[in-house]
Amino acid sequence: QVQLVESGGGLVQAGGSLRLSCAASGSIFPINTMGWYRQAPGKQRELVAEIASGGTTMYADSVKGRFTISRDNAANTVNLQMNNLKPEDTAVYYCKIWSGTTVAYWGQGTQVTVSS
Repeated sequence: QVQLVESGGGLVQAGGSLRLSCAASGSIFPINTMGWYRQAPGKQRELVAEIASGGTTMYADSVKGRFTISRDNAANTVNLQMNNLKPEDTAVYYCKIWSGTTVAYWGQGTQVTVSS
């Protein structure tokens, strides 16, 4: 049974910071790429950031310079440090973890709300 548990969402004022974490457990190994996506009301789910098993990172243009993705391979976790948050960052954030190259798992989602 694979389980992804997310934490760290909440309500913050514009300019504030939040840190999201996602911990994986179960038969998900080997863990490959790990990432964060978000979905705002009425919009499609979009990639926010991802980090490959070797540490290479990629960010959406809208979050570059403000968000930092990291991973702890020993703890099977992926984190997203979000600084200088903007109201347009409001969304449900989901972690996605690839097991190998053909199977991916999603977290349940955590709400991030940024007030102006």
